[in-house]
Amino acid sequence: MRVDAREAAYVEFVTARETHLRRIAYAVCGDWDLADDLLQTALIRLYVAWPRVRHLGTEDAYVRRIIVRAHVDEHRQHHGPPHDQDATERTALFDALQALPAMQRKTVVLRHWLGLSVEETAEDLGISTASVRGHSSRALAALAGLPSREAR
Repeated sequence: MRVDAREAAYVEFVTARETHLRRIAYAVCGDWDLADDLLQTALIRLYVAWPRVRHLGTEDAYVRRIIVRAHVDEHRQHHGPPHDQDATERTALFDALQALPAMQRKTVVLRHWLGLSVEETAEDLGISTASVRGHSSRALAALAGLPSREAR
């Protein structure tokens, strides 16, 4: 693939998928500024790997995996509390997701929001399928125990 054609295909993909991928990054981390940073990191890495990833047809999976792994790396570096959110900017779903432990939140986003299989989720998170099932089960139990918005 010529460089011009390679860049055009990359730009076309990013233009078409950027909003969706940004929402995934936000769902993973709960902070729009950090989501933008995670997405930028993922898109840079995608550009470097573009010919291989494009050939395999795994563009979305590759970016998702990088977003999740970059967030894990970010979390390990800072060990601080999660970034605060402007309350008007958050929905009940994101409030509930943020209350979950990080791995449970990531599992719910990948499995139940994006509809990935247990195997795909395990690969994206770098954990076993049994761990995916366990995190998912505990997360869904925790979310089911939350009062509904109407009850508040």
